[in-house]
Amino acid sequence: MDVPGQVRQDWRMAEQSQQTPSAVAGPLLHLGCQSCGARLVLEPALRTTRCPYCAAPAVVERPPVPGVPEPVFALGFALTHMAAKAHVARWLRSRSRFTRSGIRSAAPGEVRGVYVPAYLYSVLAQARYRASIGENYQETETYTTTENGKRVTRTRTVTRTEWRSLEGERVSYVADVLVTASKGLDNAELEALEPFDLRGLARYTPALISGWVAEEPSLTLAQCQELARKEAVERVGGLLSRFMPGDSHRGLEHQSRLDWEALDVCLLPVWVLAVKYAEDAPPLRVLVNGQTGAVHGEAPISSWKVLSALVALLAVLALGWLLTGGGR
Repeated sequence: MDVPGQVRQDWRMAEQSQQTPSAVAGPLLHLGCQSCGARLVLEPALRTTRCPYCAAPAVVERPPVPGVPEPVFALGFALTHMAAKAHVARWLRSRSRFTRSGIRSAAPGEVRGVYVPAYLYSVLAQARYRASIGENYQETETYTTTENGKRVTRTRTVTRTEWRSLEGERVSYVADVLVTASKGLDNAELEALEPFDLRGLARYTPALISGWVAEEPSLTLAQCQELARKEAVERVGGLLSRFMPGDSHRGLEHQSRLDWEALDVCLLPVWVLAVKYAEDAPPLRVLVNGQTGAVHGEAPISSWKVLSALVALLAVLALGWLLTGGGR
């Protein structure tokens, strides 16, 4: 019985949205990107032929995929389209000097809101650990040194560390681990956008995403579970590191048994700008957290611009050297 997951779901029901959105009219349209593999779901009125993740035009209608889990929770957008455009514009300006000239075609107005699928994971972790614990103590040390040409004896206080072995077990409940369920947005990108304020989670209904592009989980449950378990074990390591007694510790090792796992599909609000600026390069993609406005992206660097800047700098240095008489 998944007790922790049920407890989490119960208290989140009290956080449901106070809005009463209109029902979604008509059947949803299912599209598949043949470039990045994203599975998009949207209303027929929002029919699109360009993928919001990679800007590829190879988006075709597809039948619904059987067995794809339905979302349990959804987080609403708190950041408006206007605010998202402003965040993207600032990000583009801050990186325009040494980036490839093709990104000038990136119009911040093309940023699109997407509900990205993720798994919300919680688990009870029973960790067996061992480490060396350091306890500091002070000693007075006598030493010899030279002062004014003479050998003298002095004393000083030094800190030393006594190391002891420690083994034990610790039980931790690891909650609210988010891992991507999307082929369009990888887990490293999702982590760069975190944290999301999960207190705003509402029970999913189709009306909650009415008017927005959403994506179905395109990664398998096994793939997402592996990502979630790895992140949960890393969190356990952090908890153990902070739990260690003494003044310091080293050689911390631990093995965790994971019980009472709970995975729920939730939809996260992300603003996405994807621009295909060159045929020989992946698309420029700028992501904005739809709650906090945190921005993440990787600007393509132009080697020619960097080289030109270095040549200009060397020329200025050489001219300065000549003007100061260095050439005499």
